[in-house]
Amino acid sequence: MTDTTASTPAGPGRDRQGVVYRDGALGRRPAVPTSFGELERAARRASSARAWAYVAGGAGEGRTMVDNRRAFERWSIVPRMAHGVTERDLSTTVVNTRLSAPVMLAPVGAGASMAPDSDLSIARAAAATGVPYIFSNQGCNPMEDCAAVMGETPRWFQLYWSADEDLVDSLLRRAETIGAEAVVVTLDTTSLGWRPRDLDLGSLPFARGEGIAQYTSDPRFRDIVRARIDAARDVITERPEVTFGAIRTLLAMTRNHPGGFLDNLRSAVPRAAAETFLDIYSNPGLSWEHLATLRERTSLPIVLKGILHPDDARRAVDLGVDAVVVSNHGGRQIDGAIASLDALLDIRAAIGQEPTLLLDSGIRSGADVFVALVLGADAVLLGRPYMYGLAVAGQRGVEEVIRNVIAEFDLTMALTGARSIADLDKRFVRPNPSF
Repeated sequence: MTDTTASTPAGPGRDRQGVVYRDGALGRRPAVPTSFGELERAARRASSARAWAYVAGGAGEGRTMVDNRRAFERWSIVPRMAHGVTERDLSTTVVNTRLSAPVMLAPVGAGASMAPDSDLSIARAAAATGVPYIFSNQGCNPMEDCAAVMGETPRWFQLYWSADEDLVDSLLRRAETIGAEAVVVTLDTTSLGWRPRDLDLGSLPFARGEGIAQYTSDPRFRDIVRARIDAARDVITERPEVTFGAIRTLLAMTRNHPGGFLDNLRSAVPRAAAETFLDIYSNPGLSWEHLATLRERTSLPIVLKGILHPDDARRAVDLGVDAVVVSNHGGRQIDGAIASLDALLDIRAAIGQEPTLLLDSGIRSGADVFVALVLGADAVLLGRPYMYGLAVAGQRGVEEVIRNVIAEFDLTMALTGARSIADLDKRFVRPNPSF
C-alpha cells in the first residue's frame, strides 16, 4: 500500500501554541494574557493613572473608540470545511517593504510613560519578531538609536508636519539616513483632540519633556531652542508660579532631556525645549499644497495616515502617494468620527483595488486582521495591544503580543481554508446576523 500519511506544516499559529503549552507543562505561563480583554486589564493595573489616561484614552465620550470595535462586530467570518489546505503563505509586500505577515507596529508617542526606553524596547521586539516598526515622531528615544537595535528589520518613520519647514526637512533627512523605507505623514493631529482623561488630570506628556526625543536630538530643533533662549534674555517676564506641581514638572523635564541631570537642572534648555515643541510640533495650516512638495524633499516612499473620506483618498492617489493609512487615530481626535473599518469599505470602493491601503485603529486580534484584509486592507497597524504588552512585561510583553496576534491570524486562515493573503476576499465574511 502507498503511505498517504503526511505531516502537517506547523506555521506561526501552531508554533505559538506549542511554545505556550510546553511551557505550561513546566509550570510557566505567558508573560502577558493572550486575550485582549485580560491584557487590557493587566496593563491598567501596571500603569500609572497618567500613563493609562494617555495611552488608553480617547476623544470626548469615547464614541469613536467604541465604534471602532462595533465595526468589526458587524461582520461574521464564514469558514469553509474539508478544504484540504495545509500550508499558508502569510507574507505580502506593501510600499516595497516585505512583510512576513500583514502586520506593522503603529507609531505611538510618549511610550515612556508606560515603560522606560519604550521605543528601544519596541524596536528590539520588532526585530525579534521580524515585524516592521513605524518610529513615532513623538517618540522617547531618537530614531537613530532605535534603528541601531533593529538590524535589517524594516522601519518606517512617522512625520508630524512642523510649523518650521526647515525642521520638516531635517527630520526627513534623518529618516533617510537611518534607512527608513517610507515616511508616514500623520494628517489628523494638526491640533490635539479633546481628551477628557488627560484633561481631568491636567496631564500632557510633552509638557514634561516626554515624547520629544526626535526633537531634542535634531540639530534644527536645537537651533530653534537656542534662539528662543537668547531672545528671552532681552525680555522681562513674570516669575513663574512656584508650586509642588511646577517643581515635579521641572524635574520631569530635566530627567527626560538628554544629558546629565544636574547640568540640565541648571540649564534653561529642557524647559525651553518642551515649550518650543508645544509651539511648533504641528502645523494647523497643513494643506495639500504642503504635501505636494514632498516628492522634491525626500527620496522615501510617501504614506498618508489619517484619511477617512473617499474624496481625500482619491486626492492622495491623484497626488501619487505610495499608500494611505485609513485611521481615526485610535479614536483619540474626534468624538463620533466614522470607524476606521467602515471608512475602509467606502475608500476601497472609491479608489479601486490597485492603491495600497493600510488599516489603523481598532485592531485587537488576529481575527481582526483577517476581517480587515478580507474587507480591503493590504496590511494593518497594531497599536494599543503592543503598548499594553509593554506596560505588563516590557520588551518580552511586546514580543508576545505580536506573536499572539500573528498566531491567531494564521490559525484563522487555517480554519477558514485561506491559502495566502491574495486569497482573502469577501467570500470569507458576511454581515453579522446576530448584530
